Amino acid sequence: MVRNDSLQSRVGQQAARRAFSFRFVGETFAELRRVTWPTREETTRLTVMVISVASTIGLFLGIIDVGFGRFFEILLGN
Repeated sequence: MVRNDSLQSRVGQQAARRAFSFRFVGETFAELRRVTWPTREETTRLTVMVISVASTIGLFLGIIDVGFGRFFEILLGN
């Protein structure tokens, strides 16, 4: 009987991948258990802060855009 080394190698690689993926999932759950999660109040406070900073920067950039638009309209005579 002829041995098929490539088949045996392929089966070994697939088993190694499967074992790696199961180990990866287990390690991920273990890491998530060690995470220090923020409290609800801290999450709410930080969410409001991010939204307000993003809105302020968006408003500032919008005003700058309108200003440059009007400046170039005047400059180009449109």
